[in-house]
Amino acid sequence: MQPDKEFLIKLAHTKMPFGKYKDRYLIDLPEYYVVWYHNKGFPKGPLGQMLETVYELKLNG
Repeated sequence: MQPDKEFLIKLAHTKMPFGKYKDRYLIDLPEYYVVWYHNKGFPKGPLGQMLETVYELKLNG
């Protein structure tokens, strides 16, 4: 399955909109923080989809 290029480009340019890591690029979030979201549950909508993708990227490289 080929990743959606537009989604990945948007992901690369999206910053965390709130919280401790506000204004940090999603891909630069610490792994433990993304794992915490995975355990807690990702938010609904585009941000949640992006955080889930970041989780998979950090998990699988």
